[in-house]
Amino acid sequence: MERALVRANNLQTKFDVIARHARRLGFERCAYGVRIFDSFTRPKTRMINNYSKAWQQRYQEAGYLGIDPSVAHGLRSHAPLVWSTDLFRSALQLWDEARESGLRYGWAKSFFDADGCVGMLTVARSHEKLTSSELAILGYQLHLLADAAHRHLSAQVRKDEPDDFPLLSDRELEVLRWTADGKTSEEAGILLEVSPNTIKFHMKKVIEKLSVANKVAAIARVVSRGLLV
Repeated sequence: MERALVRANNLQTKFDVIARHARRLGFERCAYGVRIFDSFTRPKTRMINNYSKAWQQRYQEAGYLGIDPSVAHGLRSHAPLVWSTDLFRSALQLWDEARESGLRYGWAKSFFDADGCVGMLTVARSHEKLTSSELAILGYQLHLLADAAHRHLSAQVRKDEPDDFPLLSDRELEVLRWTADGKTSEEAGILLEVSPNTIKFHMKKVIEKLSVANKVAAIARVVSRGLLV
């Protein structure tokens, strides 16, 4: 599978490799979604699946992405989940319509990257309930499939949609690190052997580059990208 994913040169062909392996595990449908938090208020979301066209259209038109409990779970936890009535209790219409569309039994798992990227693979089928004994057998293979999907598909999404996060200089990152540590401009200036005005200048440039309102928002954005570790 890894070789096939490396050879595939676009998102669709990479997804087709994942879908093919999902079928071998007994799931005729699968979906991958990734959310990249370039902005806390405007994260980028990209989804690809082999669900029926009718269900894809219904899901989008009804705005189900915003109320889907499986998506909500995937955004806050990397623990795998199995679809159930209890899971979808807050969105029973979504659950009923999904089942009518042949999406009756499903499994999903998310992966989280240091820069805030979250990706989730879902596999689904129309028949045969997922039992604990089947999951005991397939669990590890499903985990590997989800891991491969996230690594390769999220990388392709990033390649297709170039990162527009501004490039920050080493000095700007140093100023942000000390500011995040609670240092004043005077204290950071002493540590970096520059004047307080120089610290303020660099912070002003960072705020302008990131198009944020203040240094707190600037630090939050940079931390979300894993740039202050």
